[in-house]
Amino acid sequence: MELSVFLAVLAAALMHASWNLLVKLKLDRFLSLFLIQTLMGVMGIGMLFFFAWPSRESLPYALASGFLHTGYNIFLARSYRDGDLSLVYPVARGTAPLITLLATWLVASEQISAITAIAIGILVSGIWLVAVGRPKALKPDKVSLFFALVTSCFIAAYTVVDGLGGRASGSASAYTALVFILDAVFLLGTGLYMRGPGIFTKVAPFWKSGVIGALLSASSYWIVIWAMTQAPIAAVAALRETSILFVIFMSAKLLKEQLSWLRIAGGILVVAGAAALRLS
Repeated sequence: MELSVFLAVLAAALMHASWNLLVKLKLDRFLSLFLIQTLMGVMGIGMLFFFAWPSRESLPYALASGFLHTGYNIFLARSYRDGDLSLVYPVARGTAPLITLLATWLVASEQISAITAIAIGILVSGIWLVAVGRPKALKPDKVSLFFALVTSCFIAAYTVVDGLGGRASGSASAYTALVFILDAVFLLGTGLYMRGPGIFTKVAPFWKSGVIGALLSASSYWIVIWAMTQAPIAAVAALRETSILFVIFMSAKLLKEQLSWLRIAGGILVVAGAAALRLS
């Protein structure tokens, strides 16, 4: 993987971890995601003033991405409702790269080297060690874990769809803008159906943190879609999950969640897997 792509995806990982932490700090996770996604839709409209529309071939991918992101947001919000951030996040993010690797091989016939496959395996093993090594005081909620695992399926699905859509679009930036708009439209309809028109009154007081979350989330995924046009989708998807290292640090510092030696060992494996991806 080229150094520029590698560093860009690491930056995206940091931003991704940051906005997920922001969601965790809100009282209502769905409303937080609704606010962030709506603002990202506004950003997407602004982006289309600067970038030409993506090709017609990519439009079905963008539509599919909108539906998949809606499912992702619903299941992620439910996972965070009762689940601990430092458990739910590793489970949701740690399973997705393996599913993505399988999907890109079966659906996109994308070939990767043996070194890349091993690197992904090391990185994912580290993420799962982080999940297993939670403090004993943090009891896992089985329902939250179920939703976290389903969330990982949505992550893998929209990652493959957007990787292929970005490549077919002729402009990764324009495709990203369209995805942001469609994601916002679909989640807007879902939010109105689930919470009614009063949803806007509920999210309005949090618009400042919503803007920060939207900027972080939009920038992160914009980078990822671009990176998937430059490198194998599975490799980018796995490297993006180094965000778990940032989540561990932020959880320990801001949420006072304890670290264990298993989590430290998992973090070391994540770094080793990332390094191997850079060399692959």
